[in-house]
Amino acid sequence: MSMLSFKGFSRDISTSTVIAGFVTVLVGFTSSAAIVFQAAQALNASPVEIGSWMLALGLGMGLTCILLSLRYRVPVVTAWSTPGAAMLITTAAGVPMPEAIGAFLVSAVLIIVAGFSGWFERMINRIPISIASGMLAGVLLRFGLDVFMAMKTQFVLTFAMFCVYLIMRRFLPRYAVVAALALGILIAALQGLLQVDTIRLQLAQPVWTTPQFSLGSIIGVALPLFVVTMASQNVPGVAVMRASGYSVPISPLIGWTGAATLVLAPFGAFALNLAAITAAICMGREAHEDASKRYVAAVAAGGFYILIGLFGATVGAVFAAFPKELVLAIAGLALLGTIGNGLATALMHEQEREPALITFLVTASGVTLFGIGSAFWGLVAGALAMAILCRRE
Repeated sequence: MSMLSFKGFSRDISTSTVIAGFVTVLVGFTSSAAIVFQAAQALNASPVEIGSWMLALGLGMGLTCILLSLRYRVPVVTAWSTPGAAMLITTAAGVPMPEAIGAFLVSAVLIIVAGFSGWFERMINRIPISIASGMLAGVLLRFGLDVFMAMKTQFVLTFAMFCVYLIMRRFLPRYAVVAALALGILIAALQGLLQVDTIRLQLAQPVWTTPQFSLGSIIGVALPLFVVTMASQNVPGVAVMRASGYSVPISPLIGWTGAATLVLAPFGAFALNLAAITAAICMGREAHEDASKRYVAAVAAGGFYILIGLFGATVGAVFAAFPKELVLAIAGLALLGTIGNGLATALMHEQEREPALITFLVTASGVTLFGIGSAFWGLVAGALAMAILCRRE
């Protein structure tokens, strides 16, 4: 990064963007890290190897977030493939670790080809913005609902966070999520809900596994991992960027996530991809009122992901120290504006309103078919409705 671009970045950085980056990592890690641990255990990974997985994934997510966001000056947030990890728990059980690593490499090569060849971008460009926005709102709906569901078990904590969020939205909107998080941590500490005594930080060690290739692991692990990652992660990830108003070349983004996976797979990085839910946190108004400066939030998230990687699996204790209700509340509050904007854009044009609504409902339903999540099927249902109901001008 040149000195000029560094000065521009230093001017753009703010407390709200750093907090948005932290919340992004907090939500991403607490919501799915356990699934990654289970996937590693299904392959009989030792504790040291699990730490290596977290190191490789953390470095991969961190570097891609930082470098791609700085390159394009838009918030590019990457993540591990949560559906891919869930698939590994069942389909990769009993597969030797070297063959699993070989399957990760094959999947990474397929992602690289899909990205840099441009065919994935050509396909994704055909999705109307109303359908993409309906999908975005559907994906995030449960997070908005969780703010109020959390009040059932921790009313004082979550209601206080909700109230301070509203007050700050009225007077200092940029710091609404910051204030809600700070108050939540304070109340949790006063109520004895912070489990800080469980925190034991220890640097992770990289463990190289020499890959082996077999037809069975390629068909049974690599191909499903590729399909699930592209359909359940990269398609919604691109749709979130488009629905948030960001225009950036998609092909290199997909290609570079595949390249990062290819380099880090021998250490346990099974699949990296564009994020959807956590990306929306960095792309919303709570990260920064100026949309052109929200890329800093993604850079901050990358920094936090690298810290996670360096401390491996043991850093999970840091995130586990927060009560579940605090995490649910802060995620929902951080995404309220994005949910509202998604619904407003989805329903803006009367001709496309019903297909967008169908997309929203299918996505929000959480239906999963053939191992592929509801975000993809929401897009399919919306496209079908659009083709039948909307006449071409």
